[in-house]
Amino acid sequence: MPFLNLRSRLQQDFVANQGSRRYCIQSALRMDGDEKREQENRPLRKVGDSFKIIIVTGPDGIFWRNQDGHVIIKILDFLLNPNSLDL
Repeated sequence: MPFLNLRSRLQQDFVANQGSRRYCIQSALRMDGDEKREQENRPLRKVGDSFKIIIVTGPDGIFWRNQDGHVIIKILDFLLNPNSLDL
């Protein structure tokens, strides 16, 4: 049960390591309003500086970096760009 409580509290979809680099990847179909953007970003603020945070959105998303430094990228760009983890 402790794992489930932690999982639901932090709401991170994926954590990945590539060598010494660490990534926290969140998926969100849409982030089309202030409330939804805050809902997706709030738990990610607690992750810490050791992770690069990427939010992958649906096909209608746009690439941008928010005020927290999180990268927001649409799914096709994330999957097809071999450098998407380094944007």
